[in-house]
Amino acid sequence: MDESEEMSLKERNEALMELYGRLSVRRVDLVGDYAGQELFLLEGDSLLLRCFSDPGLDFHRGFQLLHAVYAVEYFLQGLVQRKCNFHIVFFDSHKDLCLPRRVLAVDRPKYLLARATIRRHLSVNLRDLHPTLEIHSFASEKDTAFREYLKATGIYFVMCHDGANPIPLSTDLSLPGANAEEQAEVDAQETSRKIAFRTMICWLINESYNVALINGLEWADTKVMSMVVEGERKARFSFKYEETVPSLSDFNDHREIAFLEQAMVRLDLKGGKNTATGIPKCQCKSSQATGNNEASTEREMLTVFTLAQMLEEDPGVKDLATHFLAHAALIKSLPLSNRQQPTQRPVRDEQSRLQSFLAKFSEASSILISSCGWSEAMEARKVPCDISDLIDGRLFEAVTKFGSERRFPPQPTLIFEGLACSLCTLSGVHMKIPTALQNAISPKNEVNGSNSDALSILPFSNSVFDEHLTSINLRVAPLKSSDRHTGRIFQEVSHWHNAKRRLDPKQGLQTPASVKDKARSLKRDQRFMAEMQSYAASLTNAAGKALEPEIITVSDSKGSKTPVVKESGGTGPSSKKSQGAKAKKDRKGAGKTAMYEEIAANQAVKDSESEDKLFSAWRTVRNNLESERSLQSKYHKIRTYLRDLPDQKRKILEAEVQFHLLAILCDIYRTLRKSTDTFSSKEELFGVLSLLWNTARKIAMLNSLTATIAGSLKAIITALHLPDPGIPAVTVERKLACDPGLLMPKDYEFVIDLDGQDFQLLHCGPYMDRNLDSAPDSRVPFQPDGWQRRVLDDLDAQKSVFVVAPTSAGKTFISFYAMEKILRSNDDNVLVYVAPTKALVNQIAAEIQARFRKGYKHAGKSVWAIHTRDYRINNPSGCQILVTVPHILQIMLLAPSNAKSWSPRVKYIILDEIHSIGQAEDGVVWEQLLLLAPCPIIALSATVGNPEDFNSWLTATQKSSGFEMSMITHQHRYSDLRKFVFSPPKRFAFRGLADRSSFATLGLDGLQGLAYIHPVASLINKSRGIPNDLSLEARDCLLLFQSMSRHQTKEFPIDPALSPSHKGSPKIIRKADIIEWENSLKKVLKVWMVSDQSPFEKVLEDLSRSMEVTSTIDKQVSKGVVSDESRNDMVAIDPDNLYATTLPLLCKLHERDALPAIFFNYDRLRCEGICKAVIQQMMEAEMQWKESSPVWKAKLTGFEKWKAEQAKMAGKRQAKKIPTKKGKGDANDDPSSKMDKIQDATSDEANPYANFDPDAPVDGFHFAARHKAEASELNTYYGQMKWRGLPSWLTDGLQRGIGVHHAGMNRKYRQVVEMLFRKGYLRVVIATGTLALGINMPCATVVFSGDSIFLTALNYRQAAGRAGRRGFDLLGNVVFQNISHGKICRLLSSRLPDLNGHFPITTTLVLRLFSLLHDSDDSPYAKKAINSLLSQPRLYLDGPAFKDQVLHHLRFSIEYLRRQDLLSSQGAPINFAGLTSHLYFTENSSFALNALIKGEYFHELCSEIDTKQSQVLRTLMIVMAHLFGRRPCREADEEYIENIVKRSPSIVFLPPLPPQAAQILRAHNQDTLQVFTTYVRTFVDQHVKEDDRQLPLTGITAGGADDSVTVPGSLPPTKVRSAFVALSGHGDKFENISDLCRTTRSGVFLEEAVIPHLDVYPDESKTPLNAYLYDFFMHGDQDALEKANGVKKSDVWFLLNDFSLVLATICASLANFLKLPESDLSLSDVIGEGDENNNQEDDKFGGDSATDTESTTTSTATAETGRSSETTASSTSVKPKSKEKVAESWDDSDAEEVDEPEKTNGALGDDLSKNELEKGFLNVYKAMTKLRSEFDTKFRKIFA
Repeated sequence: MDESEEMSLKERNEALMELYGRLSVRRVDLVGDYAGQELFLLEGDSLLLRCFSDPGLDFHRGFQLLHAVYAVEYFLQGLVQRKCNFHIVFFDSHKDLCLPRRVLAVDRPKYLLARATIRRHLSVNLRDLHPTLEIHSFASEKDTAFREYLKATGIYFVMCHDGANPIPLSTDLSLPGANAEEQAEVDAQETSRKIAFRTMICWLINESYNVALINGLEWADTKVMSMVVEGERKARFSFKYEETVPSLSDFNDHREIAFLEQAMVRLDLKGGKNTATGIPKCQCKSSQATGNNEASTEREMLTVFTLAQMLEEDPGVKDLATHFLAHAALIKSLPLSNRQQPTQRPVRDEQSRLQSFLAKFSEASSILISSCGWSEAMEARKVPCDISDLIDGRLFEAVTKFGSERRFPPQPTLIFEGLACSLCTLSGVHMKIPTALQNAISPKNEVNGSNSDALSILPFSNSVFDEHLTSINLRVAPLKSSDRHTGRIFQEVSHWHNAKRRLDPKQGLQTPASVKDKARSLKRDQRFMAEMQSYAASLTNAAGKALEPEIITVSDSKGSKTPVVKESGGTGPSSKKSQGAKAKKDRKGAGKTAMYEEIAANQAVKDSESEDKLFSAWRTVRNNLESERSLQSKYHKIRTYLRDLPDQKRKILEAEVQFHLLAILCDIYRTLRKSTDTFSSKEELFGVLSLLWNTARKIAMLNSLTATIAGSLKAIITALHLPDPGIPAVTVERKLACDPGLLMPKDYEFVIDLDGQDFQLLHCGPYMDRNLDSAPDSRVPFQPDGWQRRVLDDLDAQKSVFVVAPTSAGKTFISFYAMEKILRSNDDNVLVYVAPTKALVNQIAAEIQARFRKGYKHAGKSVWAIHTRDYRINNPSGCQILVTVPHILQIMLLAPSNAKSWSPRVKYIILDEIHSIGQAEDGVVWEQLLLLAPCPIIALSATVGNPEDFNSWLTATQKSSGFEMSMITHQHRYSDLRKFVFSPPKRFAFRGLADRSSFATLGLDGLQGLAYIHPVASLINKSRGIPNDLSLEARDCLLLFQSMSRHQTKEFPIDPALSPSHKGSPKIIRKADIIEWENSLKKVLKVWMVSDQSPFEKVLEDLSRSMEVTSTIDKQVSKGVVSDESRNDMVAIDPDNLYATTLPLLCKLHERDALPAIFFNYDRLRCEGICKAVIQQMMEAEMQWKESSPVWKAKLTGFEKWKAEQAKMAGKRQAKKIPTKKGKGDANDDPSSKMDKIQDATSDEANPYANFDPDAPVDGFHFAARHKAEASELNTYYGQMKWRGLPSWLTDGLQRGIGVHHAGMNRKYRQVVEMLFRKGYLRVVIATGTLALGINMPCATVVFSGDSIFLTALNYRQAAGRAGRRGFDLLGNVVFQNISHGKICRLLSSRLPDLNGHFPITTTLVLRLFSLLHDSDDSPYAKKAINSLLSQPRLYLDGPAFKDQVLHHLRFSIEYLRRQDLLSSQGAPINFAGLTSHLYFTENSSFALNALIKGEYFHELCSEIDTKQSQVLRTLMIVMAHLFGRRPCREADEEYIENIVKRSPSIVFLPPLPPQAAQILRAHNQDTLQVFTTYVRTFVDQHVKEDDRQLPLTGITAGGADDSVTVPGSLPPTKVRSAFVALSGHGDKFENISDLCRTTRSGVFLEEAVIPHLDVYPDESKTPLNAYLYDFFMHGDQDALEKANGVKKSDVWFLLNDFSLVLATICASLANFLKLPESDLSLSDVIGEGDENNNQEDDKFGGDSATDTESTTTSTATAETGRSSETTASSTSVKPKSKEKVAESWDDSDAEEVDEPEKTNGALGDDLSKNELEKGFLNVYKAMTKLRSEFDTKFRKIFA
């Protein structure tokens, strides 16, 4: 390569590295949050590089191949266990990429042999056990076969390495003893590897595949956490992709392997006889005797073949070959546990010769394995593949060291002789075991790391826990003073729940600090309730009406199936009455009967008169509407009139009104057939016709049908050739309001040319009868389907229920039925509704407010309450329906103060969106709630991939709690979803919205740019099969049947009975018929999908054509005609730019009346950007129109004249006023004045300028439905937005009918968006997933706007379910915008992910259970909760039934808590148990914090808070950032540090922990390590009897089974560590927790995520931490966090708020420990600064004035949490009596903190000793408070 080419290559590589560095990464759970069970590709050499880089793997001297295989299988088993679905692909061009850093040249062949061995081992041994885990090999990524593979499999993403290494330590900078040249070679290899991997990654991104990085991947319980490198459609790269990957070496792998052919002939592996001439025969004397022991497995054959080839090339290696053969015999016979060899003392020359021999053996054998001939020969002879244990380098070296006094065991001797015979056959070289190495067995070894190293268990006894822990036998040693930490700095001062502020008995709330605060709190609550009333009013029922509250009284359950006996008979006092009294009663009864009959007759007369009046009123309405020009408008007004009638009146009028609607539809149909309007498309014609037929069908079913209507109906249906809707014969007659003859078609020009059934299937699917086993039921006000009645029955039987039904199926009523039962039962029972999001909490509470009213005898009670961490509405413990989030319910159930009062009253818990249990962050809380539930549960979800498995676990958990579980599933949506893909125009002009939209057209068919997607067309990956929830609507079934009929063959026929025209098919098709037909078609289709010979591909191609029908439009205008070239307003559209393509799509939706719509985009900033772009485009177009429109100019001129006239008239009226003396009662009695006012009001209403606002959006340039909301209401909302300081563009958006909704938006704004959208005013909302979880936001269309890694099969189904909600839309539209075809097909055809569980008994949960038990005085509720939890047969979802392991884990969690001084020997929480348990959401960080407190680190650090405040706070912030909010960086190398970290003005990597803090945490981790190592050892001793000799994934058994076979000098067997890992020389001494968890032997559960430890970088973790928190604390710059720290701007608020919450909790906990006044709070009230700022905004808005608000306590929330923010510190309501004590304990030099020492000192009293004050708790508290104040101030500033 010349200098210019070298320079060009260098520049290209630099550009590639820069390009890769710009890619964004996001850390996600690959299973739960991203891929689910989607197929992904695992790049094989990336996998090997990760496993080979393990520093514990001995490859240099020991060459532990089996350990390497174990490491690979352990990783793969981790993926399989977590239900990952993947293939492994090896590229020949990548074979050198698996070599880890610092590999010497002599070791390279070992790694390549390991690569070839592992690839062969996995390919053969996974086939039967894991058939879906396929292993593939290709030449390179450019291989055509690989491209075809990608296309055929449809992989979701690729998991690979990016070549980065952990930041090297000082000991890792160079090779041991390497010179500069060798170091340069290593550096070149590193660069070459990075170039190769990153070239592949960029190519994959270019091909629309995201990449998950295997380096940095971590197991977190059941989650797979990894960095995902994102690629978007618009982010395409332009780089030259090299055909070949730069080689790391010039090693020649293409030598001839003719020897293999000869050897196979010699050993008769080719099937021929050993008759070849010139082949030497074996001369062994024992050859016949050992014939059965000849090479019989793949390992043995490979050994023999390779040695024969080496001997042929160099006979001088015979001695080493003999030893190697002996080592191979030992591998087969030695038990794995007896094979561990120590590191031999090196003899340089001898060691060099051994390594050279192993390198040559590796080189030769890897070529043999990789050849096609080898695999063909092995498979032809069905030779067992055991090459995973081909070489044990340590054992080989040990064999070469055997002296004359050592003897070889007998069993290996026989194996050796057999192998030697085979070798002799191939090479003619005879080998034998030296006589000195025969017939000896070494004595049995002791265990490596015996019980003498075991931990002495601390004494512990608790009556409740002892009952469960009796089976665990532990060696409990007496506690010695030397065994414990001598620096205990505190005693058992207080328990968490002892000091609470006095509650107001009437309100159940904490008493405000002053009367003024109480008044302000009341005002805030009143304002919130007013908002809740408004929010509730926006909620509508299925008919579109506002919900009417029902007054509840305590009584028997409504609709009880048990007959109510009104009079007792036969028993009781009534049975003692005399016969005479009875006769008298009978006579009275007869008189009453006659009286009732007379009353009924009179009522009939009145009803008849009432009916006449009703019909008269209807005729008046009809006549008033005759002047309406628009038929469509007339139709809608009459339909609204009918809908709003009371039920009784509607029944009477419905037939006639519906018939009039039919008449209007006939007129519309006539008009459309005659019209040449461009809107009169085929879809609109058939839309009107299908609506007409549906109306006729409805009329035919009415009880109020008359003979005239029936006759006219029959005539219309016959004239139009529509299917007969089954019109009955009727004799009742009533004169119609119009002449039916006028409705009759005059000729046949309007007749449709369609078969009746085809017409129904193609066009009437949305109108079909959806009755599914429906029947009346007195318990609910509608006719429930069969599955709904089963739910009601189970609830009445007090069972737990698990309901799985799609969105819009009708699950909502379940919750409200259960609520009503609770409310009717008594005034004390409680139902808790748990929702995953606060948005859903607010909605459910508002809906309860709208549905139920109830009076109570005692104050402080309410129907409902809200309790989230942000706010509480009503009293949570005094309500009957508590609406909350999982964390809060968990806090309440574990609160000792509730154990005897509130918790036992909970009778039902509703867990909505139960699939949230699979989330990475909060899933464990859901799981713990299910285990702790003290009552039956109602679990609801629309998206559970494995309902049977989940139900099995739920059933077991509920059974152990004494409740019966029932699962009810329903698979069918009420309204169908029709899918479309949007292709934007090349050029677009927005000229205002079209004047009218289409009428009665369902779906978006026929619109240019929108292509229909048939669901079956998405099944491009046949391996997925057909997902259970892939539903077909009526026309989908017809199109599928027609296509299958066209392409059927003799081998794959279609049953004629499946034809819709088959004899016996129903004339009027119902939804139930379609479901049955759909299932039959799917059965045939599944058979076709399995076979490659079937016509499935033709059907797929046939049905996919609909997506190609509508190609990209060249030009699109929103209004008018495209051909109008006089206007130069066409704009070029970038198809990948969502900001440019959204408005054209909205215009199409408006054209088809497919609004309202929700646009889902999973990037918050992108949502805002789309909204801004649409607003800006509409405003610019409006401005252009105003400038050029004479109509607008004329209107403005008229408006100005009107204003002048109004001013003139106002002046005249003022002049007319004559001042008079006002007497009593005549102040405003001037009749002329009143008349003037009436005339003025009338004039205003009639004048078009009265309500004209020239600044408001002009009609046609907004999407708002202004008639849906009052102007006064809107102005109120706009004022609230302005008052809260929200950006003006949000208000502009609301005025134009567009809103944004995501979790980062202002809470009040989100609420306004929800209300206005439900009212119909807002018609476009752009949202993230916040609206996908159960929020009542019915819409006609859902648009998936742009791709995202979070757009998964689960999120797709959740979001798509918003369209076509039951009772609102007959059909829902789903549109894909700027999403690739492959991703669309994947979303439609993917199965829902299975729910995975978590190990729920975390250490903090154990601590909280002890708090519950101890602080509630061993209450029955606490005992029941603990007994129920510990009695579970299957503790966690998808986990095995291993109760013994759970109890052992529990016992050693207790041991850990004992050793951390958090638990007494009797189980009482002590010291900082409160702080630790209330930081449960930060586990394991809370335990690290406790360790630093316990180790006196904070006391020493904070002792100088008064003299070196800045320095102390910086150091404290570094420590806190190491503990909380930890975000690992992408695994980085020197290049990244040089280019990104060092050049950044911000701090990217978190500075190291201070040495003392790091030392304490390391010691804490070592203590924890010792505890859990003892746990494993104890459990193995008591329960594990099997040897650890099976590989984790393939289950291949390694080594012999006879423990008596040993070799001299072996290391003792391990008990805790895996025998596979011990082969590399490791005993039962572990470096850290990760080492313990990764290398523990099989048969023991050990989950690293639930062991309380925190890895210290760089000793225990190789990945640096992101310094975003410390960086923000130093500069407070949000932009820097995004640019330098890589934190997405949309995530900043949440991350900072989480850390603020941690600081608030710590400060509150310290205050509680010190019994300061600030401690009078509930920890559930502690919130982060971001949430508090939102609350303060609400309080500010509701306050008396801004000045008043600022001068007083900002909010009740602030007062309750004991905040020390700048606002609250300036003025407090309660002042301590004395200030003299302040100087003694607090430095009052800082002016901003003058008040806080007063608060601190006021409650010290006698509870704190002088010694404790001297220990520095107050300094720690003061420093934490200052840190919090400074952090929150900066936080508040950037979001002000």
